[in-house]
Amino acid sequence: MSKLKIVGLNLDIVWKNKTENYKNIELALANVEADIFLLPEMFSTGFCMDAEEIADRNNETLYWMQSFGKQRNTAVAGSVSISENDKFYNRFYFVKPDGSFEFYDKKHLFSYSGEDKIYTSGDQRKVIEYKGFKILLQVCYDLRFPVFQRNLGDYDLMLNLANWPNTRVEAWKTLLKARAIENQAFVFGLNRIGTDGNNLNYEESTLALFADGTEISTRQNNLVIAEFDLDELQQFRDRYPFLKDADKFELK
Repeated sequence: MSKLKIVGLNLDIVWKNKTENYKNIELALANVEADIFLLPEMFSTGFCMDAEEIADRNNETLYWMQSFGKQRNTAVAGSVSISENDKFYNRFYFVKPDGSFEFYDKKHLFSYSGEDKIYTSGDQRKVIEYKGFKILLQVCYDLRFPVFQRNLGDYDLMLNLANWPNTRVEAWKTLLKARAIENQAFVFGLNRIGTDGNNLNYEESTLALFADGTEISTRQNNLVIAEFDLDELQQFRDRYPFLKDADKFELK
């Protein structure tokens, strides 16, 4: 398969209310078909530092994702606050239609908000394969660190899930385009909308981009829809083989 359809939901996350967020997601995606449903960072609670209160301890959000994905025969991807072995993680789950899943724990924790004091940083870069696409999983603040996202020839599509407030939204949009261009990869950056429990505002700023930085997404209500063509990407890379000239390095 050389094409992949992703539908991202611009979700106005209900603060610390998992049940309401599950319900709102189900309603918003009720009549939608896609290969992947993409949800924002900490979609079940909002980007919240009250981890003792809101973190999943019994995989409740993962179980909901598995149930929803099986029901719709669609992969479901989103980040969740979880507790594991007496530590908290901002965990990006990629759940396949059969219920199997992979995950990535956010590497770059947002020290400006104190996330690094509450959550534990992940220690692995994560690339998964789904329907012929190699996909790099990233969360919000990771976007500011291009070395971590440098395409080593190991991915076709970057997914970034965010709670990126409108006071810094131009950085978000600019960096998404830069990551697409410099890595010659598709990028889908999904941001939340609305106002969170800290009175931070989020404007609609989700972007799906081709490898040259041009937007390829369309919008329908709060849905952002994009179809990615792997053959088209390979033709672009063959025509402009810039990645072969990239500096060599290793992440420690």
